[in-house]
Amino acid sequence: MILGRLCLEAMRLEDITKIVQPILVKGGHSFDVEGIAYDSRQVRKGYLFVALRGGTYNGEDYIEDAIRRGAVAIVSEHECMPRRDVAHILVEDSRLALAEISSAFYSHPSERIEMIGITGTNGKTTTSFMTRAILEKAGRHAGMISTVRYEIGDRIIPANRTTPEAPDIHFMLDQMIRSNCVSAVMEVSSHALHQKRVYGIDFDVGVFTNLTRDHLDYHRSMDEYFRAKSLLFRGLGQMSKKAAAVINIDDPWGMTLASVGGLSAELVTYGFHPGAMVRAENVELQALGSEFTVESPWGRADVYLQMPGRYNVSNALAAFAACGARGIPPAVMAEALHGMTPVPGRLEQIRTRSGAMVYIDYAHTDDALSNVLQTLREISRRRLITVFGCGGNRDATKRPVMGAVASGYSDLVILTNDNPRKEDPSAILRDIESGIRQGTDCRIIADREKAIAAAIAEAREGDTVLIAGKGHENYQEFADTVIPFDDSEVARRYAE
Repeated sequence: MILGRLCLEAMRLEDITKIVQPILVKGGHSFDVEGIAYDSRQVRKGYLFVALRGGTYNGEDYIEDAIRRGAVAIVSEHECMPRRDVAHILVEDSRLALAEISSAFYSHPSERIEMIGITGTNGKTTTSFMTRAILEKAGRHAGMISTVRYEIGDRIIPANRTTPEAPDIHFMLDQMIRSNCVSAVMEVSSHALHQKRVYGIDFDVGVFTNLTRDHLDYHRSMDEYFRAKSLLFRGLGQMSKKAAAVINIDDPWGMTLASVGGLSAELVTYGFHPGAMVRAENVELQALGSEFTVESPWGRADVYLQMPGRYNVSNALAAFAACGARGIPPAVMAEALHGMTPVPGRLEQIRTRSGAMVYIDYAHTDDALSNVLQTLREISRRRLITVFGCGGNRDATKRPVMGAVASGYSDLVILTNDNPRKEDPSAILRDIESGIRQGTDCRIIADREKAIAAAIAEAREGDTVLIAGKGHENYQEFADTVIPFDDSEVARRYAE
């Protein structure tokens, strides 16, 4: 559990067995459960331990450890032989059971707070920050669960994954309510949807930003990836709330989702597409931002956004559509968007002593990298220098494509380590290099700090440097170690 918290209140085990509809229950069930854990190291006396099967570890291998630490009940997909004073609940799907138990343990918090879930390959984080800013401007105090951080009332907690496991989500939603939040904005990853981490959450709005190549190491194909994303929208309006599905129809996958039918939610489309219900018109893209008019079912609004790039206009439309569907007036939304500043690690700007501009961005897919580089190419007065790598043990098919994208826009490309994890860093770099266009000035500097230093040393007045891939992250992950590393901190040091 990410927060290392104690339980809030006990729940009768016999009530839990009614919720999960078990195949078999062995041992006593007339006692209290004081907390829920899916990691045996987090088990305390009186806890229920749910054994999950992961890509690397099988939770059933840690049942005995959970019992030693005080677990009074075990939930698993296979029969086990715990002590007689420990209950065993056999279920068909441990992840589904974990989600159902977690929601009930915290008294179904998603039913008691306005829920906006945002999914898509790119743009989730910026759209989440924009949506939260609009809600706050409208007087709806909002918590947030994002890739960058979790915000619960006045507490800010660094995020360790985009969408946490079910017990952590429901705990945070409960804490938001206790902190007088009336709304919650949550990024919803495809992994979380496929693994049922958000099963049973009653969303008021679901937002689809786009779908581009990513996570194919996990989903195997774009069709599987799309099916995982679609789960959010199939669930809208299936519980107690009347929900809205906010979908980007500039994206072909979004158009498919909006056109296929079968959704129980009200459909709200957005984009530059002339048929979009919420659309941008009279768009003027500038070096430091953009101006445009939003046409919507709730009225029109003129927006000035202090973030460059056409893709940020799209993100603003997503937030506008989501909040408009929740009854917030266009003028309030425009004012909130005008006050937005860049999200941490998203086109974060640093000026060097030579007069060059350095941008830190999280772009780690070919589509995201293309969007950022296209924006920077338009505003760069001289050369565009790009520093990036690709993560190890992740979708390898995007590596040469990202190489091609970077070389298509950049005057100089410096390939470096991202998070190699357990892969050979030089093999990753070779994969990227295979996509670099012939004739491109391309250098390989595996050490990321040296690569950043070289790019900044190379840059002169009017040049632009993009350091892509890690954005807000403050670590670098290798085979046997994780080291502190912050692109922004390193870049600022060499820029002075």
